Amino acid sequence: MTGADAFDGAPATAADARLAAARELVAASARVVVLTGAGISTDSGIPDFRGPNGVWTRNPEAEKMATLQTYMADAEVRRRAWRNRLDSPNWAARPNAGHFALVALERRGLLDTLVTQNVDGLHHDAGNDPARIVEIHGTMREVLCMSCGDRRPMSEALERVRGGEDDPPCTQDVGGAACGGILKSATISFGQNLVPEDLHRAERAARACDLLLAVGSTLGVHPAAGLVPSAHRAGARVVIVNAEPTEYDSVADVVVRDSISHALPVIVDG
Repeated sequence: MTGADAFDGAPATAADARLAAARELVAASARVVVLTGAGISTDSGIPDFRGPNGVWTRNPEAEKMATLQTYMADAEVRRRAWRNRLDSPNWAARPNAGHFALVALERRGLLDTLVTQNVDGLHHDAGNDPARIVEIHGTMREVLCMSCGDRRPMSEALERVRGGEDDPPCTQDVGGAACGGILKSATISFGQNLVPEDLHRAERAARACDLLLAVGSTLGVHPAAGLVPSAHRAGARVVIVNAEPTEYDSVADVVVRDSISHALPVIVDG
């Protein structure tokens, strides 16, 4: 297939050719692992972190709220974090065409594992099988007690904040009394270890796939970004779809610079 074939007979451009090449690699694969980053959710209205309009670019103080040591030690940081959670654009966000393209990939029987660095839950909302999703940086849809380990829906904690609790403690019964521990979004903060089982599962999938498709990530955050060279060393083909250059463009078979919500449906179209 040529770029012209893929785009209704229009003259092929370099961008068209890259899309067509990526599409051919997907079509020739039997076991695809997808790694997604913040870029896949920007068209859903969720800003990325380090881009020109990123959360931390516009508000460097926000990064403190994502640092475990600071969050645990500073009650005012926690109060600001809870206020920010109330107003997060994530709650109104809906999956976009990029998310739905990965559902289509799964329905074709090609998607083995979907590893996401995102905490927004939009892959679940789009319809991917939860059993195939590895949320390697956790999820903002749950809260975790840092003392007893109790996990509950984020919505419960947010209702308490709306009711006047500016830093709600854990209410889990421990030995007949409320735990009282610090609650945190069940996301992986700076200074917090990944869940070993999630990391091992993602690494095993990357080493066993025949194509790794990295979408919307600068591939600068490890260990998640390390899935790309792991798959490459194991003999997998690599396709990267991202608006900006990434740290692993040099190992990719195809690099696509395009809107993800436009490019991904083309690439996975059977």
